[in-house]
Amino acid sequence: MKRRKFITRSTQAFAGVGLLGLAACGNSGKKNDAESGEKEMMTGDVKEAAFKISLAQWSLHKALFAKEMTTLDFARITREEFDIDAIEYVNVFFKDKAKDKTYLDQLNSLASDHGIYQNLIMVDGEGGMADLDAKKRMQAVENHKKWVEAAQYLGCKTIRVNAHGEGSMEDVQKAAIEGLAQLAEFAKPFDINVVVENHGSYSSNGAWLAEIMHQINMPNCGTLPDFGNFCISRKDGECTDEYDRYKGVTELMPYAHAVSAKSHDFDANGDESHTDYYKMMDIVLDAGYHDYVGIEYEGNTLGEYEGIKKTKALLEKIAMA
Repeated sequence: MKRRKFITRSTQAFAGVGLLGLAACGNSGKKNDAESGEKEMMTGDVKEAAFKISLAQWSLHKALFAKEMTTLDFARITREEFDIDAIEYVNVFFKDKAKDKTYLDQLNSLASDHGIYQNLIMVDGEGGMADLDAKKRMQAVENHKKWVEAAQYLGCKTIRVNAHGEGSMEDVQKAAIEGLAQLAEFAKPFDINVVVENHGSYSSNGAWLAEIMHQINMPNCGTLPDFGNFCISRKDGECTDEYDRYKGVTELMPYAHAVSAKSHDFDANGDESHTDYYKMMDIVLDAGYHDYVGIEYEGNTLGEYEGIKKTKALLEKIAMA
């Protein structure tokens, strides 16, 4: 547990962790000279945080499925309730809106109104990018193209897809290389990254997924390491084969364009009960990654708002330990 190593590397980058939010402003995520000067005046030598914090829409999935809020509320709630200024959409909550420019304009306007940077879209339900059936795989590639276009329209830089397929590890890996490379090639002129999350089955094997990225070898095709999604197989709802999460994140970080800080439960000290966040953040920063770390609360003990706040506070506490 290299806790002090993290602090040494970050120096005082996280002093007053509210500055994490200043790293992104509006839809561009850029700071103007006046803001930078003001920040330096307030914090001395602080010039840039070690990483930035975003909020994954899945953290609010219970409220969204219960119709207590909609995607149009996401930017406002993110700013007003959590003082976070970057968001990660999940397409299932606006799945019929990818080509609806009026709706996308609303999202852009709301993000701008609340000083929110729209970082990425997590895409589900559009087919397996590693389907062994070539026709189904090609259809999945086609289905994802509209989300590449929507991401560009929203000013996002990334879409997250799934490398799902049924078959042997070797055959699914080969299919994933073909499908992902095709989509990444399409996304290239849009300046959009195509990333795969460890999201169950073979994709939760860090070495397997990392080898796919090594074989594709395209700058805009990479990974989204998730701190918690390393269950390879389940039986009766219980994980029967779990990959080591620290090994997996280490293997995936060289290809990372985003990171998901999955959280479920917290102990009396406010630390996540299943993942050593100090150790994980050492792995993240050791890879030279200083971009967005997305809060993805998925617990059942706390309410969603409290779980998000606990996760944010934990990331802040790490810097001040």
